[in-house]
Amino acid sequence: MTHIDGAWRRAARGAGLLGEDGSVAPTIFAEMSALAAATGALNLGQGFPDEDGPEAVLEAARTAISHGANQYPPGRGTTDLLEAIAEHQQRFYGLRLDPTSEIVVTAGATEALAATLLALVDGPDDEVVVFEPYYDSYAACVALSGATLRTVPLRWPGFQPDLDELAAAVSDRTRIILVNDPHNPTGAVFERAVLEEIVRLAHRHDAVIVTDEVYEHLVFDVAHTPIATLPGAAERTLAISSGGKTFRTTGWKIGWVSGPADLLTAVLTVKQFLTYVNGSPFQPAIATGLRLPDGFFHDLASDMKGKRDILGAGLEAAGFDVSPPQGSYFTVADAAPLGAEDAGDFCRTLPERAGVVAIPLTAFVTARRRAEYATLVRFAACKRVDVLEEAASRLRALSA
Repeated sequence: MTHIDGAWRRAARGAGLLGEDGSVAPTIFAEMSALAAATGALNLGQGFPDEDGPEAVLEAARTAISHGANQYPPGRGTTDLLEAIAEHQQRFYGLRLDPTSEIVVTAGATEALAATLLALVDGPDDEVVVFEPYYDSYAACVALSGATLRTVPLRWPGFQPDLDELAAAVSDRTRIILVNDPHNPTGAVFERAVLEEIVRLAHRHDAVIVTDEVYEHLVFDVAHTPIATLPGAAERTLAISSGGKTFRTTGWKIGWVSGPADLLTAVLTVKQFLTYVNGSPFQPAIATGLRLPDGFFHDLASDMKGKRDILGAGLEAAGFDVSPPQGSYFTVADAAPLGAEDAGDFCRTLPERAGVVAIPLTAFVTARRRAEYATLVRFAACKRVDVLEEAASRLRALSA
């Protein structure tokens, strides 16, 4: 058998998928989704909705296809979507963007992140600071870029970073501070003091701030504050978002990155050699979504808050300790009161015990910090109400 070396090993190792014998494990999402299919368990593991998005958005895609929007769109994205993104940022946050030079459309937020990291870091002397636990693609993309990963822990139950630990992690070697807010997997929304400290540290050490804001319209009882709106931040911030979570179209993979033109030029230079372009008929559809009335966005958050509450109540009734999220699709619960000692083992037996699939939080952390998150489990609430109610009923069997 041919021995294949290359950057893929760094990516697999960074994501925690490379075994000591060189074997590559499936992602935790693939493993748990396969377990759900094999057992018939309700899948509260992977964060995708089981309902379609607004009809106006779906119809716009159908119309675009029937009217011939089926070839390559422009490299930066269609003019209409670029303008809709700029309008969205002005409407919700007061941010003024030039759609011709300060926005690039990408194949979802994941490509935006990959293109940004590959464009702006250059080898192990550059460091990328992330908050831990982190979405698994962060570590993989940092490893692929060749940079060094530095993490700042978010601890149960509030998952806000310690500002002294944050300051200690950022240095003159820091090229990027990567901020996921609202945060996956914990559901935390960072306090303003945290955002202000990130900006201060970025200026002090001449770092670029990269934000992942895909859950920007899924916040509860608090407001989402983009870092780019803080004084002195916009000049060094690249903001990433997408239409997948907001419009329940995760399979369309329409994302974007926005910020200063010089930084966007660097990102576009790399991005054009990844997917080049994508999703021609879906771009006008997401533009339609971004222009929906305020009521849509309010109802979206209200609906998700109600689902969060159903899931949280079910978890508490089952005997978990629960950290109520302020945003995102996800709720983190501690399974220690149910006798769990290892979240991975707990999640692998949960389908047989209760007919529900979840994800161990240890899948989102570095090996050296696994013990700090050993019994924490992530559940996704982005499912139909009847599914969540049935999951809550099944989970109660754990405390019976």
